Amino acid sequence: MKIGLASDHAGYTLKEYVKQYLTENNIEFIDYGTHSEESCDYPDFAHALAEGMECGECEQGIAVCGSGEGISMTLNKHAHVRAALVWMPEIGRLARQHNNANVLVMPGRFIDNNMAKQIMDEFLNTSFEGGRHERRVAKIPCMNQRKA
Repeated sequence: MKIGLASDHAGYTLKEYVKQYLTENNIEFIDYGTHSEESCDYPDFAHALAEGMECGECEQGIAVCGSGEGISMTLNKHAHVRAALVWMPEIGRLARQHNNANVLVMPGRFIDNNMAKQIMDEFLNTSFEGGRHERRVAKIPCMNQRKA
C-alpha cells in the first residue's frame, strides 16, 4: 500500500510527523506538498492528492490543514475520495469500518503527535466491514456519479 500525503502550511508540521510515522512502519508514501510553513492554499495540495489516487499513484491518503475542514471539503469534491475528518482514534476506526474512508484528514492545530499516532494506528489497521455499510457507501456519490 502506498499513501499520498497533503497539507497546507498549518498542517505542515504534523504532516512531517506523519512521514516519520509511515517510515517507521515501512509504509510507502508520496508527499504532494506543501513542503514548508510558508502560507499556501490547501486546495492545491488536496487536488494533487486526489488526482494521485485517481491515477493509481497511491491507494489511500492522509491530509492535514489547520482545522481539517477545508482540505476535507476539497478532497470530498472528488467522486472517488471518501475523506474523513478525524480527531480521535475511535472516529478513525469507525470511518474505516462503516464508511470505507480512503483519506484520513487530521486537524493540525488541534491534535498533537501522540494523538495523531493513535488515530493513524486505528485508521490504517482497520478494514471496511462491508455488509449493511456497503449499501450506504454506494449512495454517497451524487446521482449522476453513481454506477448503474
